[in-house]
Amino acid sequence: QVQLVESGGGLVQAGGSLRLSCAASGSIRSVNSMGWYRQAPGKQRELVATIRDGGSTNYPDSVKGRFTISRDNAKNTVYLQMDNLKPEDTAVYYCTAYLLTTSYAWRDYWGQGTQVTVSS
Repeated sequence: QVQLVESGGGLVQAGGSLRLSCAASGSIRSVNSMGWYRQAPGKQRELVATIRDGGSTNYPDSVKGRFTISRDNAKNTVYLQMDNLKPEDTAVYYCTAYLLTTSYAWRDYWGQGTQVTVSS
C-alpha cells in the first residue's frame, strides 16, 4: 500500500502565497517523478508542475515564474510554493508520484486533493 497525503491548501487573497506539501509513504522502493495537477470546477485536470528525481522541473506557461516545485528525496515529499496567486488558480490541487513499489512494480499514485481558493 502506498499513500500520498497532501496539506497546505486554503483561502488566500489575490497576490498572496501558499505552500502545498505532499508526502508519499508505504511500500515504496524508490520514487521517480513527482508532481502537481489541478482541476477547477467544470474544467479538465491540468498539469501544474513536475519534478524528476534528478531535480529537473517542468511548468506550463500559466504558472511559470510564480510557482516553484521542490522535493526532499529522503522524505519522499514534494512541495509547491505558489506566489502571486490569481483567482484563476482556484482549484483542487492533486499530488502525483510515479514510483517503484516494494513488489517491483512501477505505478502512478495520486493524493486525495487539497482545495486552493484565491479571492479577488
